[in-house]
Amino acid sequence: MENSAAPVRTEELAGNQEVQSTTSRGGALVELTPTPGGLALVSPYHTHRAGDPLDLVALAEQVQKADEFIRANATNKLTVIAEQIQHLQEQARKVLEDAHRDADLHHVACNIVKKPGNIYYLYKRESGQQYFSIISPEEWGPSCPHDFLGAYKLQHDMSWIPYEDIEKQDAKVGIVNKLLNQPMALPPHTESNLQGLTH
Repeated sequence: MENSAAPVRTEELAGNQEVQSTTSRGGALVELTPTPGGLALVSPYHTHRAGDPLDLVALAEQVQKADEFIRANATNKLTVIAEQIQHLQEQARKVLEDAHRDADLHHVACNIVKKPGNIYYLYKRESGQQYFSIISPEEWGPSCPHDFLGAYKLQHDMSWIPYEDIEKQDAKVGIVNKLLNQPMALPPHTESNLQGLTH
């Protein structure tokens, strides 16, 4: 009886060495428990043996591959976030530039009350003073007295749109207004049907 138990211990020891070598390569196996759930097993060797050494190698390779996939997945997600940050930074820069331009234009000399929705023409005198006029260079013709710097449309939020962007901005506003004027795409209100919930 005692002689038959000795090989089991040797084989179990070899299995434990395989477990330890696999653990050092990155894989991990469940710890051996002689009495799982408080119940003694009939043959701990048969329930805890490591099995084929190639199984342990495959486990280590699987853990390594999982690490590589996790790293690649995290890298992809961080790349998307970095692109979003760059886009937000670009938007923030444009917002600040537009705000600076709008503030400068509101301080330009003007002898009329500016009204949203109208286009104003920016000129520069020989003295360097800039001023707004409601007369376009075409209306002045060859007798335009001062240098023309550009035309701007005053928006209802008191921001300014350069003349060359007016058509594009009006198209955007038109799309938004069309969406706002459409009825909600929801089914008409009906009384709640509770037939399946009540007896």
